[in-house]
Amino acid sequence: MGPVAEPPTHVIAIGASAGGLEALERFFDNVPARSGLAFVVVQHLSSDHKSMMGELLSRHTAMPVRTAHDGAAPEPDTVWLIPPGADLVMEGGVLRLLDRRPKPALHLPIDTFMESLASQRGERCVAVVLSGTGSDGTRGLRAVKEAGGYVIVQTPSSARFDGMPSSAVATGLADLILP
Repeated sequence: MGPVAEPPTHVIAIGASAGGLEALERFFDNVPARSGLAFVVVQHLSSDHKSMMGELLSRHTAMPVRTAHDGAAPEPDTVWLIPPGADLVMEGGVLRLLDRRPKPALHLPIDTFMESLASQRGERCVAVVLSGTGSDGTRGLRAVKEAGGYVIVQTPSSARFDGMPSSAVATGLADLILP
């Protein structure tokens, strides 16, 4: 049996929707490959289409980019992606996949993940809200902030779609607002 990997110092939840690929590429272009952090990217993905996100993000980071699976433990210096057709939560220190709620329920996968992360990791988590329409991520970043975590929001004027960043900024809870 090999050595047990150290858990990440922090888990970074990154929420993105419409226009999010460009923002994610810029984000990972500027993140060091060795930081001790685990990154979990949560997007609005259709279950009808195969996601190319792993291949696309791999061009912008030296970190391994993996699709989350049920029971995966976030590892340092790794990027985890929500799979199409599922919701993702953090429970008992691992990633758990949930069946997506049936329509017409409002689907807020970013809030769902960030809220679960805040309850599990407290001050050892970060919420990042990038380009997208609507307000998904706003409730989640509030939970992260209330748990003692850190909040970063994309400057609305730099986002292709400013709905999510504008909603997040309006909370007044962002620690950093960056392009």
